[in-house]
Amino acid sequence: MVGKILIPEIRSLIEARNFAGLREIFRDWPRADVAEVILDLPQDDRVIIFRVLPAALAADVFEYLDVEAQQELLRGMAHEQVVAILNEMSPDDRTALLEEMPSLAARQLIQLLTPEERRIAQALLGYPEGSVGRLMTPDFVAVREHWTVKEVLDYVREHGQDSETLNFIYVVDERGKLVDDLRIRNFLLRPLDTRVDEIMDRNFVHLTVNETQEEALNIFRKYDRAALAVVDSNGVLVGIVTQDDMLDVAEEEATEDIQKIGGMEALDEPYTTIPFPRMVKKRATWLIILFLGEMLTATAMQGYNSEIERAAILAMFLPLIISSGGNSGSQATTLVIRAMALGELRLRDWFRVVRKELLSGVSLGLILGTIGFFRITLWQYLHIFDYGKYHWLVAFTVGVALVGVVLWGTLSGAMLPFLLRRCGLDPAASSAPFVATLVDVTGLVIYFNVALFILRGTLL
Repeated sequence: MVGKILIPEIRSLIEARNFAGLREIFRDWPRADVAEVILDLPQDDRVIIFRVLPAALAADVFEYLDVEAQQELLRGMAHEQVVAILNEMSPDDRTALLEEMPSLAARQLIQLLTPEERRIAQALLGYPEGSVGRLMTPDFVAVREHWTVKEVLDYVREHGQDSETLNFIYVVDERGKLVDDLRIRNFLLRPLDTRVDEIMDRNFVHLTVNETQEEALNIFRKYDRAALAVVDSNGVLVGIVTQDDMLDVAEEEATEDIQKIGGMEALDEPYTTIPFPRMVKKRATWLIILFLGEMLTATAMQGYNSEIERAAILAMFLPLIISSGGNSGSQATTLVIRAMALGELRLRDWFRVVRKELLSGVSLGLILGTIGFFRITLWQYLHIFDYGKYHWLVAFTVGVALVGVVLWGTLSGAMLPFLLRRCGLDPAASSAPFVATLVDVTGLVIYFNVALFILRGTLL
């Protein structure tokens, strides 16, 4: 809010070329607030601000911008500015930028790095896409187990400036293998002559470079950690992943799941920047699949054409029946997908879910069926609509059909994510529209078979 108030003042300083005043305004601001203000300014003004900020501050602020804004700034900056910012950026944030760039542009930017930073960037980009290796930073503090607390604290003072976090100190052996991770408070609260191996309990959690970022996210949730060590296949400590990186992964995962649940492919890039043809392609694929699925509904209705001709009143309740089944299925699949994403449900829990959704489906079906039954009865007695002399049977048919369709929708919606997970597919692909389409077809079959059973000898 303060930043928005100061925007006119900032723009007037830019127009007056009062660069010293600009530096003074931003000097003590939180980096995230500076980034927010910069995004509210025109592109030319953004470049000017980055030009006057100290290199370290500019790099810190740059990391808080989204990838689109970062790319626009790089295109507008002078060569020297780009070099300074890229070399000052933390390795994990720089990797996130480079992997979103076209391959040619990424290679050109890598060549601007110092030999040491180039080696780090190429090493991180060498790990599989979506792996923990792409997410980690090699900036951490590692100590030896024979050191004393005094030696550890002296080392932290000397080398901790560039560390991503000092919440944890990592203990390695002579070959660099991780043997423990200790909170910094363990050192601050011990006598200076205490050895590290006297503090260690060798009970630690770590990630491996080839684990997926989704797996890492679940481990962070399970152990509620601010940072975790990353080791290679030999157990050598090669980096750390921090909680802020996991927040980005969680946001990406949630966005992808929401888009899939909505009945489309995940966009994999911001809505504002995705090319129009690509967005249409990703949306059209699922729409075509759903449209072809809905064509089965028409095919199913053709099979009951004679029943509809004899009891046209049944067609009146078709939207009511199939939408109720689709809605209940969408609810169930959304709940199960989210529970799976949070690690609350695993494949072995399928029977537990069946029992719960069986009871839920019957209960919800009875509620809707009762409402449907009394709605038809009430309309008949109030003379709002005449359902004929068999209105009781019609009401009973609708009520029973609602119980069956809602029960089926709930069970199929809950089990479809388990089936997809069992086949090695993403459970989020069992989108709400997909479940609704599946239940539409089967709901018709349930409805008309209930009608044939109850109305045989009367309307049918």
